[in-house]
Amino acid sequence: MSPTTTHQMSAAAVTTPSASDPAGALVIGRHDTPEPPAGWARIDVRAAAINMHDVWMLRGVAPLPGPWPCILGSDAAGVVDGREVIVYPVAPASPSDPARPRTTVAQGTLLSDVGPGLLAETAAVPATHLIDKPAHLSWSAAASLPTSWLTAYRMLFTKGRLRAGDTLLVQGAGGGVATAAVMVAKAIGANVIVTSRSAQKREQALALGADVVLETGQRVPALADVVIETVGPATFSHSLAATAPGGRVVTCGASTGFTAEVDLARLFAREISVSGSTMGTLEEFAALVALVERHQLTPVVDSTVPLDRAPDQVRRMLSGDAFGKLCVSMP
Repeated sequence: MSPTTTHQMSAAAVTTPSASDPAGALVIGRHDTPEPPAGWARIDVRAAAINMHDVWMLRGVAPLPGPWPCILGSDAAGVVDGREVIVYPVAPASPSDPARPRTTVAQGTLLSDVGPGLLAETAAVPATHLIDKPAHLSWSAAASLPTSWLTAYRMLFTKGRLRAGDTLLVQGAGGGVATAAVMVAKAIGANVIVTSRSAQKREQALALGADVVLETGQRVPALADVVIETVGPATFSHSLAATAPGGRVVTCGASTGFTAEVDLARLFAREISVSGSTMGTLEEFAALVALVERHQLTPVVDSTVPLDRAPDQVRRMLSGDAFGKLCVSMP
């Protein structure tokens, strides 16, 4: 009997998380190519994107699936049997039944949470999680869609019920969710206000189509029907103050902390709704990709580097200097 040949691939993985040096905890090495179980497919990854969730795993804040080392990454685009696809990034409710969707409460469980992830030359993904890549997108732009753009889509439409003619306030400019929210909202005919501490990022937001850009905390020219909150305590009181009667504040992140003071008088007097949001369903992802194709939208990519420089992208994310998604190309 001939011995079984084990094929290997390059991937970015973590064995020992580091709270002080998360970029240093991301190690590029050789790993066995995964064998897809029943109902799964093997994808040749062309590009992947890094998310803050990857940083949390590198820091040890988010739990790592065993066995170690754990390949990170949940956002990727590539080729499956000659078909150019984007991967829906949410892990299935049951690995043995990948077609069964997760409940809304568990939408935040990503593919890398059950491992192995997609920061690799090759990955195994549920066959049901593949959406055809719009032809106008580069590999990096396509890899930028799954987590950030899907999060923004759900915040805008499922939670925020944004419509043409509404006013949207986006707190913070530069992140993947923020840039996606600006572009998608403008595509459907909303009025968009963006805040940022950075003059450069305010100018970049204008170039994306924002109607008004303001310094963080500055008084808005018109109260917003929907507010996209990814910042947390540093902007939350301003978000409530800037929300119109009957408006919606939707939060998906807390980059400045997890505890914010709330002006209850303003909240009930204006009948403001505050809701949390995370990721989205497969149906929402298909609708997002269709919207991107219909309006020929192209996600903002801050930069793309080879896989062996993936730790540099983690450092750039932590620096706060990036505008758009941080991507990695495969060898």
